[in-house]
Amino acid sequence: MALDALSDVLKTVRLTGAAFYDVVATAPWVAEQPTADRILPKILPGAGHLISYHVVTEGRCFVNRIDEAPIVVEAGEVVVFTRGDPHVVASDPGMRAEPDAPSAIDAVSVNRLPFLLTIGEPSGSQQAKIVCGFLACDAQPFNPLLENLPPVIKVGSTVGNTAGGSDARWLDQFIRLATAESAEKRAGGECVLARLSELMFVEVVRRYLETLPPEQTGWLAGLRDPGISKALSLLHGNPAHNWTIEDLARDVGLSRSLLAERFAELVGMPPIQYLAKWRMQLAAGLLSGGNTNIATIAAEIGYGSEAAFSRAFKKLVGIPPSDWRRRPATAR
Repeated sequence: MALDALSDVLKTVRLTGAAFYDVVATAPWVAEQPTADRILPKILPGAGHLISYHVVTEGRCFVNRIDEAPIVVEAGEVVVFTRGDPHVVASDPGMRAEPDAPSAIDAVSVNRLPFLLTIGEPSGSQQAKIVCGFLACDAQPFNPLLENLPPVIKVGSTVGNTAGGSDARWLDQFIRLATAESAEKRAGGECVLARLSELMFVEVVRRYLETLPPEQTGWLAGLRDPGISKALSLLHGNPAHNWTIEDLARDVGLSRSLLAERFAELVGMPPIQYLAKWRMQLAAGLLSGGNTNIATIAAEIGYGSEAAFSRAFKKLVGIPPSDWRRRPATAR
């Protein structure tokens, strides 16, 4: 059974949204996000990877990773820091501040409903409104999506622009709903915003995928190639199957040599190696998520014996399955 590879990755790496700031800022203003290891334990305990985003609903701001050139983000645009890097958000380029005080992070960890944060000069005239939030997911042992995203992605919508298509209008709805939920603070608002942030991230990834140049390589570029996308869907749809390059080429409708060459060119590795790494990602999730015995996990992802699976896991991940299960979530 073929499967949407992007959806499968997003499901398997357990993308989760949580914690939100509803920011009202009056120029001059500046805020700085601290490192992920300060944020994750308080807001998303046990998460392995932090993604942060800012949705500008009114006005504009400048954002940049530390020591990099700032970019302007206008109303109706979303900027995503896919690696959760420390960064600056400010009314003007070149500003710096102390990273968010622990009290602000603590306040969100206690009450994750949109936390109102007012910054800047009360008497200032230029105002910006921003919905800021965090997502988390598993990064190890194999997350082909994260490995192929740039550290910063900015996408726009049709707010103030009547030329946008239906995809852009969909992003508009995300922004409007996020703004409404942040402002009204109704029952269930935390859950709504969490799901909205996850959907927004998926839409940002899809919009980024559409902008890739023809010569781009990588896993995302593979999703755009009809033959390689079908091969990825087949591997994700039935990872326990004893796939061979011949079987895959026949089902995709390409010659064995063309599939092998094209897959390696775009994805960066042969199909069977990709399958082996994806199986380890599935196994890692099963090991982390419950008490399923290792023999059952081995059979579920396509290994004929526990010993064969354990050897493969240690070879690709670096430690035996039993050691992975015992490690704290943050260490994974």
